[in-house]
Amino acid sequence: MTVRVVIADDQELVRAGLRALLERDPELVVVGEAADGAGAVASVTAEQPDVVLMDLQMPGTDGIEATRRIVADPALAAVRVVALTTYGTDEHVFSAIRAGAAGFLLKDCGPAELRRAVKLVAAGDALLSPAVTRRVMDAAVGAGPGGVRSAPLAGLTGRERDVLIEVAGGRSNDEIAAALHLSPATVRTYVSHLLTKMDARDRAQLVVVAYRTGLVRPS
Repeated sequence: MTVRVVIADDQELVRAGLRALLERDPELVVVGEAADGAGAVASVTAEQPDVVLMDLQMPGTDGIEATRRIVADPALAAVRVVALTTYGTDEHVFSAIRAGAAGFLLKDCGPAELRRAVKLVAAGDALLSPAVTRRVMDAAVGAGPGGVRSAPLAGLTGRERDVLIEVAGGRSNDEIAAALHLSPATVRTYVSHLLTKMDARDRAQLVVVAYRTGLVRPS
């Protein structure tokens, strides 16, 4: 499977570096670049990539607003945004997730981690480490809905709750499968059911819902 990527960053050297690192993997191909948020939205609309690496701090329309526009467009429902930033602060993580980003990546990550992250998000996983998840959701518990409906938990089966708790811990499908003694395919089915029942766009939103409904509480 080839994963198609758009890179949005206001620094040309950063874009070139990211492109070079990504395209060392034959399964990853960069189909577009943008130097600001407006350009990112235009490139994503034209290219329909699988994943966008979105710098959060760009002149003019920033990455947060660009993410909101992409997520709000039904024609781009299959596109997943990975927020890319130099800063690992809760504010930046929370803003990116609230805007609809499917993951969060620091610019100082290693080449292998970058390529793995893009593939994870393209496959439907949320890119949130457990440590980052705990910090940002600690702030999310007291926040407003932010576009994510806090659906009731009453309609979930016991096993769906178990899977949702694991998702909220930032774990991948393979990790959840191992923890709950299920096959990865079964986990994917449960996650699909959860997305529908919780009215969530992706796994990152499932994490938010799990914390806001009280199913999982900050440590």
